[in-house]
Amino acid sequence: MNTPRILFITTVHATHRAFLLPFARYFRMKNWRVDAMAAGITSCSECKTDYDRVYEIEWSRNPLDSDNFTRAVSRVRKAVEEGAYNLVHVHTPVAAFVTRYALRNLRRIKKPKVIYTAHGFHFHRNGRPLSNAIFLGLEKLAGRWTDYLVVINREDEAAARRYRIVPPERLRYMPGIGIDLNQYTAERVSQEDIKRVREELKLEERQKLLLMVAAFDPGKRHKDAIEALALLRRKEVVLAFAGEGPLRPRIEELAQSVGVAEQVRFLGFRKDIPALMRASVATVLTSEREGLPRAVMESMALGVPVIGADARGTRDLLESGAGIVVPVGNVVALAEAMQYLINQPEEADRMGKHGLEAIRAYDLANILRLHMELYDEVLREKRSAFFGA
Repeated sequence: MNTPRILFITTVHATHRAFLLPFARYFRMKNWRVDAMAAGITSCSECKTDYDRVYEIEWSRNPLDSDNFTRAVSRVRKAVEEGAYNLVHVHTPVAAFVTRYALRNLRRIKKPKVIYTAHGFHFHRNGRPLSNAIFLGLEKLAGRWTDYLVVINREDEAAARRYRIVPPERLRYMPGIGIDLNQYTAERVSQEDIKRVREELKLEERQKLLLMVAAFDPGKRHKDAIEALALLRRKEVVLAFAGEGPLRPRIEELAQSVGVAEQVRFLGFRKDIPALMRASVATVLTSEREGLPRAVMESMALGVPVIGADARGTRDLLESGAGIVVPVGNVVALAEAMQYLINQPEEADRMGKHGLEAIRAYDLANILRLHMELYDEVLREKRSAFFGA
């Protein structure tokens, strides 16, 4: 049997580094040819090591930008024809739309099967009607060029069925794209690690830490966490933000204006997230839109309860009792949840234990197995179509 060949495509290389390198290593160990394409990928040393080949490409962030339908389309088509791939698996909206458009008219004998993993549709329950209509229209259009659609939360699964983005038999639900439970485990975080974090953050023994891990983008709603902290009126509570992004200066100004600047720590990009989480009473995620948030998964794997806004993905993860779900934008409910977990350490511990149980389904080993099953199914279908042609 010929060696299976797969090309993973994302908009930017950071998606490969954050999520897809374990897939590259796993399938290469299975003697697959595994290549990748993304903007900036040739600057990623890990990507060049873990993939057989990487392709650089330039995309516009706007999927309908004319550049995407000239240079990017021709780049995708050329790479796919040269690579003779059996499968192309696309992630992230811009790359997914443009790639599917680029491959839609390839001759049948050369055309790979195209799989799209939606990390959260851009139309959703908390979205605005106009933007929802636009993004739904784009997904329905691109669904015509999609062999299999993978969704990672139940709201997206229901939406894909309701709007028939792809035929039902071409839709697959998977619980995310994996978290390595061998890496994210409380046993790997020592008391010395926790002590170091508390000393760095200049926390006194009486002070309680809450942590939010998220880029400073509008949809993450960091302002809700700041305003909730102000409502608490508890000087011993400290809120730390791990992440960078364009809205950070505005959130820093907000902390000053509502009088909680001394209780807030802006940590920037961090490589010690497990230690930060284990040093916290709870983690917080106030996003209005998520696919399946990794920060929540990591917190659950570490036995730390989560206070999460009622967005899809977050809702899926916390329905097990691993934390508290509050309405998006409801600052009072958010403050009450913070107060509850600070005042009820036994309940916080119980929620953490629920998280440890629930997160097993999201283990990377399980997700890799599910992908192998899907790929095997698709390859069998492709072989059957070829020999039956």
